[in-house]
Amino acid sequence: MMDRRYFRYFDWPSFILMTIIISLGLLFVFSATYKPEVPVSFLFKKQLIGALIGYVIYVVFCMLDTKRLARWGLLAFGITLCFLVYSFVGGMIAMGGKRWISLGFFRFQPSEMAKLFLPVFIASYFTQLELPKYTLKTEQAFKLYTVPLGVLFFTAALILKQPDLGTSLLVLFSGFVLLWFCGISRTFFIALGLCGVLGAPLLWKGLKPYQQNRILVLFGYGDARKERYQIEQSKIAIGSGGLTGKGLLKGTQNKYEFLPEDHTDFIFSVFCEECGFLGALLVLLLYGALFARLIFVLLQVQNYFEQIVGLGLLIHIVFSTVINMAMVTGMLPIVGIPLPLFSYGLTNLWINLASLGWLNNIAIRRFYY
Repeated sequence: MMDRRYFRYFDWPSFILMTIIISLGLLFVFSATYKPEVPVSFLFKKQLIGALIGYVIYVVFCMLDTKRLARWGLLAFGITLCFLVYSFVGGMIAMGGKRWISLGFFRFQPSEMAKLFLPVFIASYFTQLELPKYTLKTEQAFKLYTVPLGVLFFTAALILKQPDLGTSLLVLFSGFVLLWFCGISRTFFIALGLCGVLGAPLLWKGLKPYQQNRILVLFGYGDARKERYQIEQSKIAIGSGGLTGKGLLKGTQNKYEFLPEDHTDFIFSVFCEECGFLGALLVLLLYGALFARLIFVLLQVQNYFEQIVGLGLLIHIVFSTVINMAMVTGMLPIVGIPLPLFSYGLTNLWINLASLGWLNNIAIRRFYY
């Protein structure tokens, strides 16, 4: 399908918006890791090379035939589950959990792969049934959804066990959105909500102490020098930026190392300190424009399989963006979700670029049907 139509229908608006966000992310990874004695840090160099590799991944996912991608994606999801199981035995311990698998020259998080390939499994399951969402009967719902629900809960449980509560909840909620799109009854969500309320004491006891502290911090508990330290420093950074910010490389919270994880989970705080409210508003508008463009594209897609996959690829990026920004501003507990396309981290960057490349692939081929 590499003909003139491919280049004509390439979705340039989403590509340009994505590139602007990645460029800003690279600039502020540079700023967050800058030191006078080592101006260009190893982490920045690594992220820059990772971004270039990420564009290759983007192009590959953009150009491959969607049917081939579907077959490979289904196989990759099975491999992802194997990697998640393996991480308990051979995983690397980092940041308090066994979340990484090392290949010698490179390490990656298999939980990130679940965000990319879970939508393919769900889409394959429902398209093979040949029962589009508008033909599903309420009395059929339980039987039809037991398999995808079982796989979804199993995947989220494996990620939770690492432990990685943030990614586990992200995968779980993304899966729920897809199942809702595929026609699962509202009764399921009502029953799930009731179970959550009634089982709250058990769920609370099942959390690790540091996870409980993060939730308590959200409601004002904890010592500002201990449990509340991260969120307090993040708020100071954001608030001190004022309207126009302190200027590039002039943020004090990250330069004097008051702000932990300044180049990863809290990079938006660094950006707000150095670019102020107007800069933060610009980033919000960029993300909003990117998501609005991709939603507009998905509304034009006629193929049922690609509708499900496209929604799944988009929703995890939207959720990650909202959760990260709410987290660093103190509206949600700190759960370790990086800001897509912006935060330092190669696995997360590559998964997001693969998702956006696949979405552009769907955008191009919506004119082929």
